[in-house]
This record gives sequence, C-alpha cells and structure tokens, in this order.
Amino acid sequence: MLKTFRRGGIHPPENKLTAGCKIERIPLPENVIIPVTQHIGAPATVTVSKGDKVLTGQLLAKSGGFVSANIHSSVSGTVSKIDNFTDISGYKQTCIFIDVNGDDWMSDIDRSPELITEINHSPEEIIQKCQEVGIVGLGGATFPTHVKLKIPTGKKCNLLIINGVECEPYLTADHRLMLEKGEEIITGTRIIMKALGVNKAIIGIENNKPDAITHLEKLLNGSNDIAVQALKVKYPQGGEKQLIKAVTGREVPSGGLPIDVGIVVHNAGTAFAVYEAIQKNKPLFERVITVTGKSLSKPGNYLVRIGTPVSKLIEAAGGLPDDTGKIIFGGPMMGKAIPNTQIPVVKGTSGIVVFPLSESERINYGPCIRCSKCVSVCPMGLEPYLLMALSEKNLFEKAANEKITDCIECGSCSYICPAHRPLLDYIRLGKSTVMRMNREKSMK
Repeated sequence: MLKTFRRGGIHPPENKLTAGCKIERIPLPENVIIPVTQHIGAPATVTVSKGDKVLTGQLLAKSGGFVSANIHSSVSGTVSKIDNFTDISGYKQTCIFIDVNGDDWMSDIDRSPELITEINHSPEEIIQKCQEVGIVGLGGATFPTHVKLKIPTGKKCNLLIINGVECEPYLTADHRLMLEKGEEIITGTRIIMKALGVNKAIIGIENNKPDAITHLEKLLNGSNDIAVQALKVKYPQGGEKQLIKAVTGREVPSGGLPIDVGIVVHNAGTAFAVYEAIQKNKPLFERVITVTGKSLSKPGNYLVRIGTPVSKLIEAAGGLPDDTGKIIFGGPMMGKAIPNTQIPVVKGTSGIVVFPLSESERINYGPCIRCSKCVSVCPMGLEPYLLMALSEKNLFEKAANEKITDCIECGSCSYICPAHRPLLDYIRLGKSTVMRMNREKSMK
C-alpha cells in the first residue's frame, strides 16, 4: 500500500505536459539581472562596481549574515549598473545588471562531465563550501542550505529525507533531474548525510513518476543507506511536514521544525546542487526550470542561468501564445503572477506556467456557505474560512491565536471553495502581518 499523509489534501489535474521532455540548455541572453536577495534571510552585500569585468561563477554579493546566501555571476561580461528593479514580490530591490560577453568560467570550476562519487570533504568543509557557493533550497523555499546542515545545539538528526515529490501541477524539473542526473543526486544525498552525521536517507517520490522510482532504485542496487519510498499522489505532499508524515508517520509540532522530530528535508534539486558544489566546486548560478502551458508550442525543461529574463524562456518554448492571460512564476497552486516578462529567474524559480485567458480570469466570489470543505482539505488542520474572516476584519491577534502562521500557503482551500472565495489571498495577508507583529515584539 502506498504511503501518504492523512490530514487534508486535494487532487488537482496533474497536467505534467513536459514529463517526457529532456533537459535542454537555452542560449545565453544578451544581459542578465541578478537580484541580491534570492533567499530567505538578509540580503547579500554587493562586492562589485559598475564597469567591473566578471567571470561565470564569480562572487557578486556576499551573504549579509548567517541566514543569508552568496550571489554569483551566471555569465561573463561587464557590470553595466547596480540599480533597483521590481522582482517577483512586486517590490523594488537591489539588482546587478550584467552585459554578457562570452561565457568564460572561473578557472577553479570543474566543467568535466566525469562523475565523482568519492567524498573526501569533512562535514565542516561540506557546510562551509555550501555557504561559499550560495546554495539554497531549490524546492521554492530558498532557505540557505548551510543553515539546515548545522544541527542546533540540543537537537539530533537521525534521518535525511530527499524531496522528489514535485506535487505542483505542471512542474517536472525535479522529475527530469532524477532521470538524467540520478547518480549525481545520490552522491549529493550521501554528501548531505555526511554533513548531518546520519546513516539513513529516504528519497520520497510520488507514484506518478514510476520511471524515476525505478531508475533510482536501479542505481542504488539494494544499498542499505538510501531507500526510495513511493508515495500516493496527493497535493501538497511536497510540503516538508506532509512529506515527513507520509514517509515516517512523525508529526512536526505546531510552530516547530523537522529537526524537532529528528529529520532534515532537502529537495532533489538541492542534492544535485550540493553534488556540483562539493565535487565540482561549482557555485549555484543555473538551475533546471519547467516552462509549460497548454498553448505553448514547445513546452519543456530548460537549464537556465540565474538572472535570465522570463522572455527568453518563453522564447525558447516557442513564444508567447496569442491567448495568454497570465504568466505564473512557479506552479499554479503556490506560484505568483508576474506583471511583465522582463522579471529575471532566480534560484527559487522552479517553473514558468503560461495560462490562457480562459483559465486566468477570477470568478466573482460569493458569501461563505459554511460547507466546511476548506477545513476538510487543509493539510495543517486549520480553519481557512475563519482565518480569512479575521484577516479581512484586521483581527490579527485573534488570527495569531488561531495559528495562522502554521499555514503553508498551499492553496488547497481556495481550490476547493464552491463560492470561489479568495481564502489564501487574505490568509497570506494575515500571516505576513502576524509575522511582522511577532518580529516587532521580539525587537522590543
């Protein structure tokens, strides 16, 4: 019997249109826009100036604290300016603009395709290297990887889970990585295990990727340190807490972290990035991104340099269809619509989904009919209808008491609501407000 988490969840249409599309490298753009904040935590501090010549892989901005990440150049060329630019958040932030001139890499990066499985770095060296090359969680959360590798005092990790679920509809980047870079992901997993000091890892993969499950099991060949766990298809199984519950039965407490139950979770793409960092000395300046949509002529999975404008990805996928109504950064459940195609891809960009106008228009919403469907599908056991009402009326203290910060923003409530109420929109507003209030209280 396939495992899954028990509380809540939905089954939206999968629309994995690009599951059979091999990873392709798109041509370099004429220029890139590289934000200095591509991670959870403090912005990085710019270390280059206008007019500087840079190489691919060169440090552009140094981490601004422990919870922060270094930023590296994804191209070689000239820094044309350092200026503010509106990113996916809708706010302006500091970005480094580079005019591309060739593709000359830093000399200490190993560009050979040779697979290196022997791990010669110590746990401390692994953590330090992950910090130096700017690795963050590539599943979308973008939490600095070196922070997750340092187990807090008083805590103990006894299991690593690699998240190969990719439950968001349309997205297939991790699926293709597992098929095409499986050996590297397995080695990256063992590197992370060494850093954490654990001897057991489980790779969780939903059963709609049977080829990936079979491929990794074949590569592991009965290894006793890493196992592949097939999972029943259910959204949002890619959430850390849901994946932990599905794989182990352990439940992360409200307000807690996976390490509170002895587990650390890393994305499959992150494991690949760790492999490249440790075995190839390669900074995180490119990643695989799914570019998809029902009207695109050439949807696919593309290896893309960080800072590349979205317009170049859509161009590689056949151009913007005439019936386009919305372009989503990420997947349709948790992604955000972008206002234009000049916004650059960043470390956390897992997909670009182009929706036709017929699927993009919001339906006028009605009053809550007290059907409780949003409650039944919430994987965190919350009451979304109540959290929306409290946020709508600015009752944020009460929202905090109702554990609004436990919301993982999966969108299951909005998806299932028969009255089409914008539950997640208001919950996001309330959650961000409560988190800001908590930060202000802690600073007093």
